[in-house]
Amino acid sequence: MRTIKNPRPNIMKAEWNNQVIAESDATIVVENNHYFPQESVKKEFLKPSSTHSTCPWKGLASYYYLDVDGKQNPDAAWFYPEPKDAAKQIKNYVAFWKGVKVAQ
Repeated sequence: MRTIKNPRPNIMKAEWNNQVIAESDATIVVENNHYFPQESVKKEFLKPSSTHSTCPWKGLASYYYLDVDGKQNPDAAWFYPEPKDAAKQIKNYVAFWKGVKVAQ
């Protein structure tokens, strides 16, 4: 029996509604969340949200809702446009939740 190795073993994917929303081998994990580089996110699925929240050490978060094949998932992605110094590594990165599957 021949074993075939995954040619891209460290690729993380964010999927929702049977679509890959983001895919990267350069995610940053913070508090068990994979943050994807913005250039790895399919922006056609992201729509701006007016929602914001504040993290004491990361700063002010902004959100996107997902719009995939006619279905919406409100505030399912977030990012820190101007993170505090302690979280500067996640500037220009996007994370997901609310039913978005993030896995290899």
